[in-house]
Amino acid sequence: MTRRIGVRCDAGGACGVGHLVRCVALAEELRGRRVEVCFLGDLAGSAWARAQLLERRLPLIPTPERPAHLAGLVRDLGLDAVVLDSYELPAGTGAAVRRSAAVLAIVDGDPLGQDADLYLDQNLGAELRPVPPLTRRLAGSRYVLLRDSVRRLRRRGGVRRAVPRVLCFFGGTDSAGVAPAWARALADTGLPFQATVVSPKPFAAEGAFTVIPPTDRLPALMAEADLVVTAAGSAVWELLYLGVPTALTWVAANQLIGYEALVGRGIAAGAGPVADTAATKVLAHLLADPEAREEYGRRGGGLVDGKGRERVADTLLALIG
Repeated sequence: MTRRIGVRCDAGGACGVGHLVRCVALAEELRGRRVEVCFLGDLAGSAWARAQLLERRLPLIPTPERPAHLAGLVRDLGLDAVVLDSYELPAGTGAAVRRSAAVLAIVDGDPLGQDADLYLDQNLGAELRPVPPLTRRLAGSRYVLLRDSVRRLRRRGGVRRAVPRVLCFFGGTDSAGVAPAWARALADTGLPFQATVVSPKPFAAEGAFTVIPPTDRLPALMAEADLVVTAAGSAVWELLYLGVPTALTWVAANQLIGYEALVGRGIAAGAGPVADTAATKVLAHLLADPEAREEYGRRGGGLVDGKGRERVADTLLALIG
């Protein structure tokens, strides 16, 4: 009997594409196990997000927002389970869907009122946070969901280029519009580098900058970089897997959890919340000292082994029998 799983996640606009990226990773794993997977929603705010589903032949089904109507669609589709990964859904969505199917809620700390049979929080240190009695949870970096395009890559660390390669991006859409400010912070270091900046809106930058639109080549660009400047979103786990030295900021409140955990443990350099003089000093130190850069990459080694999606799929499929 073929099992069927639906995925309801956010993507585009102000929410970025991190929810979609980790859900796509889980969908790839489930499809590899001959599970039928469909995405529920419209993704109207992001052509890039829609393209990710199209190229993987993952169907996208228009979906009502009201919990009762979504639960009705789940019944009509005959879904065995639904994955919820959203900050925007009404709080009762999980409870309504659970009347018809098992629910896996992917969260970042606060479950935001969603009831679920199983919770997944892949943030570093999540396994140390208390949960209510009888709550079933997969927590911590052992459960990080990585896409095929990341898992097939390996970075050759320790390369000492005379001019460091820097990659600068802030989620798949730079929803906060901070890329130009961080490009200026890099330029203000006065040090040599070659930088690729990912931005949906072109902008002029003085110096050795190449500004490109959101791209499917992002994992390969990460693996080729000597330093990545980014926000503490879902891409951080991909960077840890690849062992890439990283300078972090945050552009949304939910990213602060990951920022504090990674910077506090010395796994990433903390550049602070804004591209100011203090941030420029952090970037200058990393550009000038290759050993300091590589040490950050080494400290994160082993935290993400690339098998998290297999562990999550094992648990979810066991849950639905």
